[in-house]
Amino acid sequence: MTDRPLRVAVAGLGFGEKVHLCALADCPATEPVALWHPRPERLEQASRSSGLPGFTDFAALLADPGIEAVVIATPPGPRFALAREALEAGKHLLLEKPVALRSEQVEELQRLALRRGLTVAVDFEYRAVPLFQQLQQLLERGVLGDPWLVKLDWLMSSRADASRPWSWYSQAAEGGGVLGALGTHAFDMLHWLVGPSRSLRAQLSTAIDTRPLPDGSGSAAVDAEDIALIQMKLETVDGRSVPAQVSLASVTRQGRGCWIELYGSAATLVLGSSNQADYVHGFQLWIAPAGEPLRPVPADPALAFPRTWEDGRIAPVRRLIEGWAAAVREGRPMVPGLAEAVASQRCCDLAREGGGVVAG
Repeated sequence: MTDRPLRVAVAGLGFGEKVHLCALADCPATEPVALWHPRPERLEQASRSSGLPGFTDFAALLADPGIEAVVIATPPGPRFALAREALEAGKHLLLEKPVALRSEQVEELQRLALRRGLTVAVDFEYRAVPLFQQLQQLLERGVLGDPWLVKLDWLMSSRADASRPWSWYSQAAEGGGVLGALGTHAFDMLHWLVGPSRSLRAQLSTAIDTRPLPDGSGSAAVDAEDIALIQMKLETVDGRSVPAQVSLASVTRQGRGCWIELYGSAATLVLGSSNQADYVHGFQLWIAPAGEPLRPVPADPALAFPRTWEDGRIAPVRRLIEGWAAAVREGRPMVPGLAEAVASQRCCDLAREGGGVVAG
Protein backbone atom coordinates (compact mmCIF):
# COMPACT_ATOMS: atom_id res chain seq x y z
CA MET A 1 0.00 0.00 0.00
CA THR A 2 2.74 2.48 0.91
CA ASP A 3 4.55 2.40 -2.42
CA ARG A 4 1.62 3.06 -4.74
CA PRO A 5 0.10 6.47 -5.45
CA LEU A 6 -2.80 7.69 -3.35
CA ARG A 7 -5.92 7.57 -5.53
CA VAL A 8 -7.63 10.94 -5.20
CA ALA A 9 -10.90 12.42 -6.45
CA VAL A 10 -11.36 16.17 -6.84
CA ALA A 11 -14.67 17.73 -5.74
CA GLY A 12 -15.14 21.25 -7.06
CA LEU A 13 -13.95 22.44 -10.45
CA GLY A 14 -12.80 26.03 -9.95
CA PHE A 15 -9.60 26.06 -7.91
CA GLY A 16 -9.87 22.26 -7.91
CA GLU A 17 -9.44 22.00 -11.67
CA LYS A 18 -7.02 24.91 -12.12
CA VAL A 19 -4.67 24.05 -9.26
CA HIS A 20 -5.32 20.77 -7.43
CA LEU A 21 -5.73 18.62 -10.52
CA CYS A 22 -2.40 19.84 -11.95
CA ALA A 23 -0.64 19.36 -8.62
CA LEU A 24 -2.05 15.86 -8.12
CA ALA A 25 -1.06 14.79 -11.63
CA ASP A 26 2.52 16.05 -11.16
CA CYS A 27 3.06 14.42 -7.76
CA PRO A 28 4.37 10.81 -7.98
CA ALA A 29 2.71 10.05 -4.63
CA THR A 30 -0.81 10.80 -5.90
CA GLU A 31 -3.02 9.88 -8.82
CA PRO A 32 -6.15 11.86 -9.73
CA VAL A 33 -8.85 9.30 -10.55
CA ALA A 34 -12.24 11.07 -10.59
CA LEU A 35 -14.07 14.38 -10.54
CA TRP A 36 -17.26 15.56 -8.84
CA HIS A 37 -19.47 18.53 -9.61
CA PRO A 38 -23.25 18.95 -9.14
CA ARG A 39 -23.77 20.49 -12.62
CA PRO A 40 -23.60 17.84 -15.39
CA GLU A 41 -22.61 20.29 -18.13
CA ARG A 42 -19.66 21.63 -16.10
CA LEU A 43 -18.61 18.11 -15.12
CA GLU A 44 -18.74 16.87 -18.70
CA GLN A 45 -16.47 19.70 -19.82
CA ALA A 46 -13.88 18.93 -17.13
CA SER A 47 -14.05 15.16 -17.67
CA ARG A 48 -13.52 15.58 -21.38
CA SER A 49 -10.54 17.88 -20.79
CA SER A 50 -8.89 15.68 -18.13
CA GLY A 51 -9.89 12.22 -19.33
CA LEU A 52 -11.18 11.38 -15.85
CA PRO A 53 -14.59 9.89 -14.99
CA GLY A 54 -17.06 12.28 -13.44
CA PHE A 55 -19.74 11.99 -10.76
CA THR A 56 -22.69 14.28 -10.08
CA ASP A 57 -23.76 12.04 -7.17
CA PHE A 58 -21.34 12.57 -4.27
CA ALA A 59 -22.54 9.43 -2.47
CA ALA A 60 -21.76 7.36 -5.57
CA LEU A 61 -18.25 8.81 -5.70
CA LEU A 62 -17.69 7.94 -2.04
CA ALA A 63 -18.98 4.41 -2.63
CA ASP A 64 -16.24 3.75 -5.19
CA PRO A 65 -13.66 1.53 -3.41
CA GLY A 66 -10.97 2.66 -5.85
CA ILE A 67 -11.08 6.20 -4.44
CA GLU A 68 -9.00 6.52 -1.27
CA ALA A 69 -9.06 10.27 -0.74
CA VAL A 70 -10.91 13.41 -1.81
CA VAL A 71 -9.83 17.00 -2.37
CA ILE A 72 -12.78 19.26 -1.53
CA ALA A 73 -12.35 22.58 -3.32
CA THR A 74 -15.97 23.69 -3.58
CA PRO A 75 -17.20 27.11 -2.42
CA PRO A 76 -17.23 27.26 1.40
CA GLY A 77 -21.00 26.84 1.90
CA PRO A 78 -21.30 23.08 1.19
CA ARG A 79 -17.75 22.19 2.23
CA PHE A 80 -18.49 21.07 5.80
CA ALA A 81 -21.33 18.72 4.83
CA LEU A 82 -19.30 17.18 2.01
CA ALA A 83 -16.27 16.74 4.27
CA ARG A 84 -18.33 15.09 6.99
CA GLU A 85 -19.90 12.70 4.48
CA ALA A 86 -16.49 11.81 3.05
CA LEU A 87 -15.00 11.11 6.48
CA GLU A 88 -17.96 8.93 7.38
CA ALA A 89 -17.25 6.99 4.17
CA GLY A 90 -13.64 6.45 5.27
CA LYS A 91 -11.91 8.82 2.85
CA HIS A 92 -8.82 10.87 3.64
CA LEU A 93 -9.25 14.57 2.84
CA LEU A 94 -7.49 17.64 1.60
CA LEU A 95 -9.72 20.64 2.27
CA GLU A 96 -9.67 24.15 0.93
CA LYS A 97 -10.08 26.95 3.44
CA PRO A 98 -12.21 28.09 5.11
CA VAL A 99 -12.92 24.47 6.01
CA ALA A 100 -16.37 25.40 7.34
CA LEU A 101 -18.45 28.42 8.27
CA ARG A 102 -17.87 28.11 12.05
CA SER A 103 -15.07 26.74 14.19
CA GLU A 104 -17.48 24.33 15.89
CA GLN A 105 -17.97 22.61 12.53
CA VAL A 106 -14.21 22.29 12.04
CA GLU A 107 -13.95 20.76 15.51
CA GLU A 108 -16.65 18.25 14.59
CA LEU A 109 -14.64 17.20 11.53
CA GLN A 110 -11.53 16.93 13.69
CA ARG A 111 -13.25 14.57 16.15
CA LEU A 112 -14.67 12.47 13.31
CA ALA A 113 -11.28 12.18 11.57
CA LEU A 114 -9.65 11.09 14.83
CA ARG A 115 -12.32 8.44 15.45
CA ARG A 116 -11.96 7.08 11.93
CA GLY A 117 -8.15 7.24 11.89
CA LEU A 118 -8.15 9.43 8.76
CA THR A 119 -5.61 12.04 7.69
CA VAL A 120 -6.91 15.49 6.79
CA ALA A 121 -4.80 18.25 5.25
CA VAL A 122 -5.88 21.89 4.91
CA ASP A 123 -4.55 24.02 2.08
CA PHE A 124 -2.70 26.72 4.00
CA GLU A 125 -0.30 26.84 1.08
CA TYR A 126 1.84 29.75 2.28
CA ARG A 127 3.50 27.30 4.67
CA ALA A 128 4.88 25.64 1.53
CA VAL A 129 6.20 28.80 -0.20
CA PRO A 130 10.04 28.87 -0.06
CA LEU A 131 10.54 32.43 1.24
CA PHE A 132 7.85 31.94 3.89
CA GLN A 133 9.67 28.78 4.99
CA GLN A 134 12.95 30.73 5.04
CA LEU A 135 11.37 33.45 7.18
CA GLN A 136 10.08 30.80 9.58
CA GLN A 137 13.59 29.34 9.87
CA LEU A 138 15.08 32.76 10.64
CA LEU A 139 12.48 33.31 13.36
CA GLU A 140 13.10 29.84 14.77
CA ARG A 141 16.83 30.63 14.98
CA GLY A 142 16.03 33.73 17.05
CA VAL A 143 17.32 36.27 14.51
CA LEU A 144 14.52 38.71 15.46
CA GLY A 145 15.41 38.69 19.16
CA ASP A 146 12.46 39.46 21.41
CA PRO A 147 9.47 40.12 19.10
CA TRP A 148 7.96 43.54 19.71
CA LEU A 149 5.42 44.11 16.93
CA VAL A 150 3.97 42.28 13.94
CA LYS A 151 2.22 44.04 11.07
CA LEU A 152 0.44 42.22 8.23
CA ASP A 153 -1.08 44.15 5.33
CA TRP A 154 -2.90 42.24 2.60
CA LEU A 155 -4.48 44.84 0.34
CA MET A 156 -5.75 43.48 -2.98
CA SER A 157 -7.88 44.79 -5.84
CA SER A 158 -9.61 41.53 -6.84
CA ARG A 159 -13.10 42.84 -5.90
CA ALA A 160 -12.55 46.55 -6.52
CA ASP A 161 -14.56 46.51 -9.75
CA ALA A 162 -18.17 47.20 -8.69
CA SER A 163 -19.42 45.57 -11.92
CA ARG A 164 -18.04 42.18 -10.88
CA PRO A 165 -21.17 40.01 -10.51
CA TRP A 166 -22.82 39.03 -7.26
CA SER A 167 -21.98 35.45 -6.19
CA TRP A 168 -21.47 33.31 -3.12
CA TYR A 169 -18.48 35.53 -2.31
CA SER A 170 -20.96 38.37 -1.71
CA GLN A 171 -22.82 36.41 0.98
CA ALA A 172 -21.60 36.05 4.55
CA ALA A 173 -23.87 33.04 5.07
CA GLU A 174 -22.07 31.22 2.23
CA GLY A 175 -18.58 31.90 3.55
CA GLY A 176 -17.91 34.90 1.34
CA GLY A 177 -15.84 37.91 2.26
CA VAL A 178 -12.25 38.86 2.84
CA LEU A 179 -11.95 36.97 6.14
CA GLY A 180 -12.56 33.64 4.47
CA ALA A 181 -10.45 34.45 1.43
CA LEU A 182 -7.46 36.17 3.04
CA GLY A 183 -8.04 36.16 6.80
CA THR A 184 -7.88 32.39 7.12
CA HIS A 185 -4.41 32.44 5.53
CA ALA A 186 -3.32 35.53 7.48
CA PHE A 187 -4.25 34.06 10.86
CA ASP A 188 -2.53 30.78 10.03
CA MET A 189 0.63 32.63 8.93
CA LEU A 190 0.78 34.48 12.25
CA HIS A 191 0.13 31.35 14.32
CA TRP A 192 2.86 29.49 12.41
CA LEU A 193 5.45 32.28 12.40
CA VAL A 194 4.86 33.84 15.84
CA GLY A 195 2.42 31.88 17.99
CA PRO A 196 -1.25 31.36 18.84
CA SER A 197 -3.82 34.15 19.12
CA ARG A 198 -4.94 35.10 22.61
CA SER A 199 -7.29 38.00 21.83
CA LEU A 200 -8.41 40.20 18.96
CA ARG A 201 -10.53 43.19 18.11
CA ALA A 202 -11.94 43.76 14.64
CA GLN A 203 -13.70 46.34 12.52
CA LEU A 204 -15.34 44.97 9.38
CA SER A 205 -16.92 46.93 6.56
CA THR A 206 -18.38 46.48 3.08
CA ALA A 207 -17.30 49.15 0.61
CA ILE A 208 -19.26 47.79 -2.39
CA ASP A 209 -22.66 46.92 -0.92
CA THR A 210 -24.51 45.94 -4.12
CA ARG A 211 -23.43 43.99 -7.19
CA PRO A 212 -25.17 43.11 -10.46
CA LEU A 213 -26.79 39.69 -10.71
CA PRO A 214 -25.06 37.37 -13.21
CA ASP A 215 -28.17 37.06 -15.39
CA GLY A 216 -28.47 40.82 -15.80
CA SER A 217 -31.87 40.96 -14.09
CA GLY A 218 -30.86 43.56 -11.54
CA SER A 219 -28.62 43.79 -8.51
CA ALA A 220 -28.38 42.19 -5.09
CA ALA A 221 -27.13 43.29 -1.70
CA VAL A 222 -23.65 42.34 -0.54
CA ASP A 223 -23.36 41.55 3.17
CA ALA A 224 -19.91 39.93 3.20
CA GLU A 225 -17.07 42.18 4.34
CA ASP A 226 -14.50 43.37 1.83
CA ILE A 227 -12.36 45.19 4.43
CA ALA A 228 -11.21 43.89 7.84
CA LEU A 229 -9.02 45.83 10.28
CA ILE A 230 -7.84 43.65 13.16
CA GLN A 231 -5.77 44.15 16.30
CA MET A 232 -4.44 40.96 17.90
CA LYS A 233 -2.33 39.65 20.73
CA LEU A 234 -0.16 36.65 19.89
CA GLU A 235 1.76 34.49 22.34
CA THR A 236 5.24 33.15 21.64
CA VAL A 237 6.47 29.71 22.70
CA ASP A 238 8.11 31.26 25.79
CA GLY A 239 4.90 33.04 26.81
CA ARG A 240 5.73 36.52 25.54
CA SER A 241 2.74 38.62 24.41
CA VAL A 242 3.20 40.23 20.99
CA PRO A 243 0.83 42.84 19.49
CA ALA A 244 -0.13 42.33 15.86
CA GLN A 245 -1.94 44.60 13.43
CA VAL A 246 -3.71 43.02 10.43
CA SER A 247 -5.26 44.96 7.54
CA LEU A 248 -7.17 42.97 4.90
CA ALA A 249 -8.99 44.27 1.84
CA SER A 250 -10.14 43.01 -1.54
CA VAL A 251 -11.22 46.43 -2.88
CA THR A 252 -7.98 48.45 -2.82
CA ARG A 253 -7.31 49.35 -6.46
CA GLN A 254 -3.67 50.22 -5.91
CA GLY A 255 -3.21 48.08 -2.81
CA ARG A 256 0.32 47.17 -1.81
CA GLY A 257 -0.27 43.39 -1.96
CA CYS A 258 0.79 41.07 0.86
CA TRP A 259 3.41 42.28 3.34
CA ILE A 260 4.48 40.92 6.72
CA GLU A 261 6.71 43.09 8.93
CA LEU A 262 8.25 41.75 12.14
CA TYR A 263 10.01 44.13 14.52
CA GLY A 264 12.16 42.80 17.38
CA SER A 265 14.95 43.68 19.77
CA ALA A 266 17.68 42.35 17.48
CA ALA A 267 16.36 42.86 13.95
CA THR A 268 13.56 43.74 11.58
CA LEU A 269 12.30 41.20 9.03
CA VAL A 270 10.08 42.07 6.07
CA LEU A 271 8.49 39.67 3.58
CA GLY A 272 6.29 41.01 0.84
CA SER A 273 5.02 41.10 -2.71
CA SER A 274 3.13 43.78 -4.60
CA ASN A 275 2.15 41.29 -7.32
CA GLN A 276 -1.63 41.58 -7.67
CA ALA A 277 -1.82 39.01 -10.48
CA ASP A 278 -0.37 36.04 -8.57
CA TYR A 279 -0.72 35.26 -4.87
CA VAL A 280 2.61 33.35 -4.75
CA HIS A 281 5.06 34.70 -7.34
CA GLY A 282 6.92 37.92 -6.54
CA PHE A 283 7.75 37.64 -2.83
CA GLN A 284 11.03 39.04 -1.51
CA LEU A 285 12.60 38.86 1.95
CA TRP A 286 14.62 41.58 3.70
CA ILE A 287 16.45 41.82 7.04
CA ALA A 288 17.81 44.73 9.05
CA PRO A 289 19.91 43.89 12.11
CA ALA A 290 19.52 46.53 14.85
CA GLY A 291 20.96 49.87 13.70
CA GLU A 292 21.38 48.79 10.06
CA PRO A 293 19.28 49.42 6.92
CA LEU A 294 17.14 46.75 5.30
CA ARG A 295 18.98 44.47 2.91
CA PRO A 296 17.71 41.61 0.74
CA VAL A 297 18.06 38.04 2.01
CA PRO A 298 19.18 35.68 -0.77
CA ALA A 299 16.73 32.85 -1.39
CA ASP A 300 17.84 29.53 0.07
CA PRO A 301 18.21 27.12 -2.89
CA ALA A 302 17.51 24.16 -0.59
CA LEU A 303 13.92 25.42 -0.21
CA ALA A 304 13.28 26.12 -3.90
CA PHE A 305 10.48 24.36 -5.74
CA PRO A 306 11.79 21.62 -8.05
CA ARG A 307 9.30 22.85 -10.63
CA THR A 308 7.16 25.94 -11.06
CA TRP A 309 4.11 26.80 -13.18
CA GLU A 310 2.80 30.03 -14.65
CA ASP A 311 0.07 29.87 -11.98
CA GLY A 312 2.14 30.33 -8.85
CA ARG A 313 -0.39 28.52 -6.65
CA ILE A 314 0.29 25.09 -8.16
CA ALA A 315 3.83 24.60 -6.80
CA PRO A 316 3.04 25.16 -3.08
CA VAL A 317 -0.15 23.08 -3.34
CA ARG A 318 1.91 20.35 -4.99
CA ARG A 319 4.35 20.50 -2.05
CA LEU A 320 1.50 20.20 0.48
CA ILE A 321 -0.07 17.34 -1.49
CA GLU A 322 3.17 15.39 -1.36
CA GLY A 323 3.32 15.82 2.42
CA TRP A 324 -0.33 14.83 2.76
CA ALA A 325 0.15 11.64 0.74
CA ALA A 326 3.14 10.69 2.91
CA ALA A 327 1.12 11.34 6.09
CA VAL A 328 -1.73 9.16 4.79
CA ARG A 329 0.57 6.27 3.95
CA GLU A 330 2.39 6.55 7.30
CA GLY A 331 -0.86 6.83 9.27
CA ARG A 332 0.03 10.09 11.00
CA PRO A 333 -1.56 13.54 11.33
CA MET A 334 -0.93 16.22 8.73
CA VAL A 335 0.34 19.72 9.44
CA PRO A 336 -1.29 21.96 8.37
CA GLY A 337 -4.48 20.10 9.15
CA LEU A 338 -7.68 20.49 11.11
CA ALA A 339 -5.97 21.66 14.31
CA GLU A 340 -4.55 24.62 12.39
CA ALA A 341 -7.91 25.19 10.68
CA VAL A 342 -9.69 25.33 14.05
CA ALA A 343 -7.26 27.99 15.31
CA SER A 344 -7.67 30.09 12.16
CA GLN A 345 -11.46 29.76 12.07
CA ARG A 346 -11.79 30.78 15.72
CA CYS A 347 -10.14 34.07 14.79
CA CYS A 348 -12.52 34.53 11.86
CA ASP A 349 -15.53 33.81 14.09
CA LEU A 350 -14.33 36.25 16.73
CA ALA A 351 -13.59 38.95 14.14
CA ARG A 352 -17.17 38.74 12.87
CA GLU A 353 -18.39 39.17 16.46
CA GLY A 354 -16.21 42.25 16.93
CA GLY A 355 -13.55 40.60 19.05
CA GLY A 356 -12.75 39.15 22.44
CA VAL A 357 -10.61 36.42 23.95
CA VAL A 358 -9.73 33.54 21.63
CA ALA A 359 -10.93 30.23 23.08
CA GLY A 360 -8.70 27.18 23.26
